[in-house]
Amino acid sequence: MTSKVRRIIDCFSDCCGCKTCKGNARQDMLNMNQDTNCDPMLTQGVRLHIQDRYVVMDNGIIQVSLSKPGGIVTGIWYNGIDNLLEVQNKETNRGYWDLHWNEIGGKGIFDVIQGTSFRVIVENEEQVEISFTRTWNHSLEGKFIPLNIDKRFIMLRCSSGFYSYAIYEHFREWPGFELGETRITFKLRKDKFQYMAVADNRQRYMPFPDDRSNGRGVPLAYPEAVLIVNPLDQRLTGEVDDKYQYSCENKDLRVHGWICFDPPVGFWQITPSDEFRSGGPLKQNLSSHVGPTTLAMFLSSHYAGKYMVPQFEAGEPWKKVFGPIFMYFNSAAYGNDPLLLWEDAKIKMMVEVQSWPYSFPASEDFPKSEQRGNANGRILIQDRYISNYCVIASGAYVGLAPPGDAGSWQMESKNYQFWTQANEDGFFSIRNIRPGDYNLYACVPGFIGDYRHEAVITIISGCNIEMGDVIYEPPRDGPTLWEIGIPDRSAAEFYIPDPDPKYINRLFVNHPDRQYGLWERYTELYPEGDLVYKIGVSDYRKDWFFAQVVRKIGDNAYQGTTWQIKFELDNVDRNGIYKLRVALASATLAELQVRVNDPNSNRPLFTTGLIGRDNAIARHGIHGIYKLYNVDIPGTRFVKGENTIFFKQPRCNSPFQGFMYDYIRLEGPSTPC
Repeated sequence: MTSKVRRIIDCFSDCCGCKTCKGNARQDMLNMNQDTNCDPMLTQGVRLHIQDRYVVMDNGIIQVSLSKPGGIVTGIWYNGIDNLLEVQNKETNRGYWDLHWNEIGGKGIFDVIQGTSFRVIVENEEQVEISFTRTWNHSLEGKFIPLNIDKRFIMLRCSSGFYSYAIYEHFREWPGFELGETRITFKLRKDKFQYMAVADNRQRYMPFPDDRSNGRGVPLAYPEAVLIVNPLDQRLTGEVDDKYQYSCENKDLRVHGWICFDPPVGFWQITPSDEFRSGGPLKQNLSSHVGPTTLAMFLSSHYAGKYMVPQFEAGEPWKKVFGPIFMYFNSAAYGNDPLLLWEDAKIKMMVEVQSWPYSFPASEDFPKSEQRGNANGRILIQDRYISNYCVIASGAYVGLAPPGDAGSWQMESKNYQFWTQANEDGFFSIRNIRPGDYNLYACVPGFIGDYRHEAVITIISGCNIEMGDVIYEPPRDGPTLWEIGIPDRSAAEFYIPDPDPKYINRLFVNHPDRQYGLWERYTELYPEGDLVYKIGVSDYRKDWFFAQVVRKIGDNAYQGTTWQIKFELDNVDRNGIYKLRVALASATLAELQVRVNDPNSNRPLFTTGLIGRDNAIARHGIHGIYKLYNVDIPGTRFVKGENTIFFKQPRCNSPFQGFMYDYIRLEGPSTPC
């Protein structure tokens, strides 16, 4: 244990446990963690030991062994534990970069990336950086993804951890392919690491991997979900385990990992930036799960579907740097609360975020701070039906992403994105942007739609672009007649039922959207007729089910559903056009058909056709990919008095087909300014 970490943990040892003492101790911890200096006269420099089949990085705090030339992490020695990784696994199944790819139109291939060449990039007392590369040529076509891959590992002096990043490159002359996923995976010792922490409100003792096997676990509706019936730790009896219950949005997925209690040691994966992750700040990704396994996800189709998978054509050059990410290890003295290792990990995460972009990676493909640019401005909302003046877009997500249509950043996965959140006055500052061409995008909680600045923004080294006031005019034709929900790209505000008691995960008692099997509750609540919502009477928090799913009518037999929205109109402009805004938070192999006052008409007024593959209903996501539909309704379709709009979802081959709604609004005909 470093003296700094020892001092941090000791901050807690003398407190009485009250809120005040713990708060003071945490502040002392933060202050100490900000002091990253160490005395080089008292600490060992970084050493590199090169052997026939292995390479070992050692700074006196940790030792990391990697296969040579494969670049697989085979061992991590720390705080008296001879290996933090699962020693019962093969060496190739402990710590590795991997990817899932396919030739265009071909079958998917899982690949643990093994290097074929080893190089020392930097070797001195302060830093070691080593490289494991795999180069591609046409003799490997169909066997390996047509990429040159350079995996890098870095160890710094006085650092209780190590960094890793990789450079992927596709040349113009090479064949095309699709890249479905790439990540770093670490598999820890199951006899040591049994407590997982993903967030303050998502941490617990976890099942053993053996608990998911036959005799101890019962498979549920899909392979990832298992009902634990006879676990090694009997406290977990009757709970559901599913790795998707621990997914997080990119913006919140900064640090996660595991704690060993004997000795007290933490194993943490820290991602200091989202610039290299696909899908923007709201994209959901896996974190840690039973194994014990810890992931650093860079690109995946989870909660998005095949539309997120980038396709590279023959003749398309491409290069991208994934990472660096930081693997951090901390420890506590016996007698101190090991759970405080999570508090320290969060503070270390903040230090790493503040240090981005790192100054030490040796690759020229990773630009340093002085080689990047910034963009600043203020975002405002203009909606004359809300105010005659511009409204401050506080809390807006504002980002630079490759040029495209409004909202295209959700599915962008080839290049880099840079996001921030506007402050309470609408001001935003996007820092440390890689040189290149971008559009400015935004989405604003409380308002529908997506903003895109028309001009292409070119970032060059050292630039500081002042954009001034950026005005977003959300979709709007007329005054609001009624609305359902909150426009925040999520279904979280709607009615989420309690889970079936036999499928509960006690961690999520106060977070019901993460429970397994919620889709089945719809049939129990509506065994025959479907949901009917009455404007002015119903409450969306209680009366609007969080997902329009199918009804189960037998074993593997399902029925589409039709929801009704009933409302009164005192007057009808029969010559006008009314506008129905339907914002979807998620769609999975579903179709939305809209009918007005006639549920049996052969042709709907509007249909989306078959849309969506984000699978958020099954994977406990309260949202997937956002979509906004704008439906013109002629005034002749309405009557004075009661009207009904019918939302029909007819597709019913699977229990997971359906929608989550974000927000619905009916606007009257446009009025003069």
